[in-house]
Amino acid sequence: MTPIRGRFIEAHVIQTIPYSNLNRDDTNSVKTVQFGGVNRTRISSQSWKRAMRLRLQQTLGEEALRTRRLGERVAKVLREEHEWPASLADRAGLHTVLACSVGAEKPKDPKDAKNPKDPNEPWDTNAMVYVPDTAIGELAAIAAEFRTELEGAKDGSSIKPKDKGVLPADRIDAVLRSRNGVINLFGRMLAEIDDAKVDGAAQVAHAFTTHATDTEIDYFSAVDDVTAGWGDETGSAHMGHAEHTAGTLYRYHVLDLADLSRNLGDDSVEDAHRIGRAFLEAAVMSLPAAKKNSTAAHSIPELVHLTVRADRPVSYAGAFEEPVVRPRGGGYAKPSIAALDEYAGAVTRLLGSAKAEYSAYASSMTKDPTHLGARADSYEDLVRAAVDAALAPADAPEASA
Repeated sequence: MTPIRGRFIEAHVIQTIPYSNLNRDDTNSVKTVQFGGVNRTRISSQSWKRAMRLRLQQTLGEEALRTRRLGERVAKVLREEHEWPASLADRAGLHTVLACSVGAEKPKDPKDAKNPKDPNEPWDTNAMVYVPDTAIGELAAIAAEFRTELEGAKDGSSIKPKDKGVLPADRIDAVLRSRNGVINLFGRMLAEIDDAKVDGAAQVAHAFTTHATDTEIDYFSAVDDVTAGWGDETGSAHMGHAEHTAGTLYRYHVLDLADLSRNLGDDSVEDAHRIGRAFLEAAVMSLPAAKKNSTAAHSIPELVHLTVRADRPVSYAGAFEEPVVRPRGGGYAKPSIAALDEYAGAVTRLLGSAKAEYSAYASSMTKDPTHLGARADSYEDLVRAAVDAALAPADAPEASA
């Protein structure tokens, strides 16, 4: 690809989240982090990445599938789209898993000896695979070519995990190497298949509140409608409690255009524009969905600041190492934006000639920051301008928002 102005597009996001628990730990508690000597609410990068991936799949019209139940999905397509008998479709799913280099995991024997295992019970892959959803149809098509061989093949009762079955391993592995825009963005770890590993082009930091936070316990009960109607008993049908919190987050996302271009291959400028815009839109608008039905915490950012850099990314997390203190009668969003603005100015001064190639922002606040570049009217305009600036030829004149 032609040398471009900027390698990295960064998104610095200030977003207030109302009472909620968007990302729980293994005890259903709010995730936290100690930073700057105080406890902050934290939302993991894995949680936000998933929210971004789901939104990207809608935006790009390209779905990706992470699963160990590969054989079951292939069998389902063969039953429903190719009208195969269920037993033969299940056998084809098993042989698909056996053929791939990821390897097959045999179902565990049932503890109850009186209930023997179904010989066609699905086998999982040894490791999770991550493929475009179109790969399932391609694998089913391969199985359809070998229907005669599958009709005479062994079933699960007489086969061992090391057996390779009757389907061509090279063709199965080739399908599992396939990728789409979502996989090119987020990467894939699949060491069992040569050349299937994809280094991700997206970097997502754990989000954390710019200030100290506390968790609150929400006690709740459920009324039995019959009891309430009859009035013959007192008390509730169910009681419980759940942790929640609220606060203003700093979020940080990076798109490495060099890695994205490598994943896309030559002549990828148009795809880089399309995927770059979709990634940044997802970074701005996505939200983890935990407890959405009971909290509906569907906020949008108060501020999004995009920068383009040629040398290395620069997080502004240090702006909040000293916890933001809200003014009397005020909240945390405005002082958080002020802290980010001040820190951005310090970063620009300290980096000198290594300053950002492009800098702009969009915000719901009426007061203009000093060090965040030009204001864009909307997130959409901001994203488009940043991607255009980053992917402009290296010798192009400097762009503005």
